Amino acid sequence: MLLEEKENPWETIKSEIVHETPWVKISHHEVINPSGNPGKYSITHFKNIAIGILPLDEDYNTWIVGQYRYPINLYSWEIPEGGGKLDIPPVESAKRELLEETGIKAENWTKILEMHLSNSATDEFGVIFVAKGLTFHEPEPEDDEDLEIRKIPFDVLFEKVMRGEITDSLTVAGVMKAKLLMDRNQL
Repeated sequence: MLLEEKENPWETIKSEIVHETPWVKISHHEVINPSGNPGKYSITHFKNIAIGILPLDEDYNTWIVGQYRYPINLYSWEIPEGGGKLDIPPVESAKRELLEETGIKAENWTKILEMHLSNSATDEFGVIFVAKGLTFHEPEPEDDEDLEIRKIPFDVLFEKVMRGEITDSLTVAGVMKAKLLMDRNQL
């Protein structure tokens, strides 16, 4: 059974941009909501695609990156990730991010997931890749990044996700999808 699409029940009366940075812009909307009542809606529009990379060597080890995440006021362990420009193929951004954050280059790239990260309040879109055929070089982090890199077995990362020790959305989704593909012998 296919899922059917429905028509948009929202009516936009007025829209304006209320804030903008190099990474996001926030719009405010006066609307008529699906129940027919007036309402207000704000949307955070992202100017980049969220990119996540799960590097895997021949023994199914992977590399994660630790960094302090200002918006949540916590230190976070994640797969290598970052932003990709909208006019550049996501795989090219993934190659750049993997090299910047870990010093890893990969010969083989497989897109395993596309997702909307928080579609109730943002339009942020993410793409996750598995990278294989790895070679190792010096990391090239951006000047505002203070990163720690760890090599761990994929199974250990999967268990950390399962126990809720890792909560980053790209990491959780990428690890779960990769595990499912591995269990099906499709990765």
